[in-house]
Amino acid sequence: MMTDDRNVAYFTMEIALEPGMPTYSGGLGVLAGDTLRSAANLKIPMVGVTLVHRKGYFFQKLDEYGNQSEDPVDWQINDYLQELPERTSVLIDNREVHIRAWLYNVRGFTDYAIPLFFLDTDLPENSDYDRTLTHYLYGGDEYYRLCQEIILGIGGVRILRALGYNDLIRFHMNEGHASLLALELVREYFKKENCDTITPAVIKNIRKKCVFTTHTPVPAGHDQFPISLVEKVLAPDSVKIIKELDCCSDKLNMTHLALNLSHYVNGVAKKHGEVSRELFPNYVIDSITNGVNAASWASDSMKELFDKYITGWREDNFSLRYALSIPNDEIWQAHRKAKEALLSHINEKTDIEFNMDTLTIGFARRAAAYKRADLIFSDLERLLHIHRNVGAIQLIYAGKAHPKDNNGKDLIRRLFQAISQIKNEIKVVYLPNYNIELGKLITSGVDVWLNNPIPPLEASGTSGMKAALNGVPSLSVLDGWWIEGWIENVTGWAIGDLQQMPDDQRRARDAASLYDKLERVVVPTFYNDRDKFINIMRHAIALNGSFFTTQRMMMQYVLKAYFL
Repeated sequence: MMTDDRNVAYFTMEIALEPGMPTYSGGLGVLAGDTLRSAANLKIPMVGVTLVHRKGYFFQKLDEYGNQSEDPVDWQINDYLQELPERTSVLIDNREVHIRAWLYNVRGFTDYAIPLFFLDTDLPENSDYDRTLTHYLYGGDEYYRLCQEIILGIGGVRILRALGYNDLIRFHMNEGHASLLALELVREYFKKENCDTITPAVIKNIRKKCVFTTHTPVPAGHDQFPISLVEKVLAPDSVKIIKELDCCSDKLNMTHLALNLSHYVNGVAKKHGEVSRELFPNYVIDSITNGVNAASWASDSMKELFDKYITGWREDNFSLRYALSIPNDEIWQAHRKAKEALLSHINEKTDIEFNMDTLTIGFARRAAAYKRADLIFSDLERLLHIHRNVGAIQLIYAGKAHPKDNNGKDLIRRLFQAISQIKNEIKVVYLPNYNIELGKLITSGVDVWLNNPIPPLEASGTSGMKAALNGVPSLSVLDGWWIEGWIENVTGWAIGDLQQMPDDQRRARDAASLYDKLERVVVPTFYNDRDKFINIMRHAIALNGSFFTTQRMMMQYVLKAYFL
């Protein structure tokens, strides 16, 4: 294994690579997978570190009332990963926990590979409990989660050293889960310089090496652990470093730790950068808007179309702007093929016969209350009026609620209740076990992508970017990336505006705006002015599909964070 030319290490708690590898929960993991694929395409000298998650996130089951149940997902690790002989260990609660690594080579459309190492504690020399520490993604209690973050951050640096990666100059933390890696870098510095006290020189050295991307726009979303738990679980030298850094009082905030020890910090959209600077006013926080890997998320029919008209679009995603010259009928036919694939899947899996000629709206993302998946059902009579009198619509939903998110589970039940009330007139389906395979089908196959979170709680949102790449315009609240991608009646349509107001007032206003936009603009355009609708599809590809990519995103990380 070549190690001498790699100088950036990317740490992430989750990553989405293949449908058979359930090592992700949602957008954060999908972004990580797209990040490393685009890095491979650009031949950026990186390595990646994550956990193996032997039991996956979970397999979602939904009963007829929308009650969610979860089953573990056992997957065949040996079918995807190569076990490596190198070992390391970390101290957890005065126990030595042994760690091995599995290798997966992330490739895009070139031969260049990014080695990604999956850390695993399921070893016979560990206790029964410690063997489970890399089993469940976002599972267990606070103790379990802190143990996992020790393995990812501290264990991750140590396994890289064991593998011979001694010349790394940057450590990129994809969210705060990995921020304990900074403690290991401090420990290494102490050993090298024969010192044991935090000084400005120590902080300067570590900050130069660390890059931190925050994805969370609300304080409650940042991992925090009681200092009593930290003192119990972490090794004494790590606890000493944390206290000298003065980044915790009664709790250790993993985001604060990363902020204090990173030379470059960014949010994942321009708006999210603003929100993050308000949350953490004492820090310099930039923004690099997220993207998607174009070659991964374009449907087969769209890839064929791009291959025909835009030579080299995989190598240069910006050239997708030339989609403006693709004839209307060919864009429409490529979209129809993707739509047919989606509706065939639904018609095979359910007894609901979706119609190819009906305006199909998609909403698929993590089932969290702030995402307001039920907003379109706020006034069922208004929705039925649009369906009966303006033009027929059909709706496709998907999304998992975290097993401990009761509000998210309640949201799914409310959706099922609403669906039961209108199902005799409007076709609606909630597809279970949302994953990257289903995500690609939905984002490429619907006619309109719906997104209506409570602003400013959408850090970025990448599903709408995938839709745009496939010529599917967004009907979205102005939050996250859509503030940057939205041009009214050109790339899609806005719900509401940028005005801030209390949540209860906003819900009523946003629901009214959603219905108005559907009734007066979206539905009539789809049925009565097909050329205009296709022109919006074309601009979604040319203006948004060409820009909101991980290729552009990684170029910005290289220029701003990695090699400046």
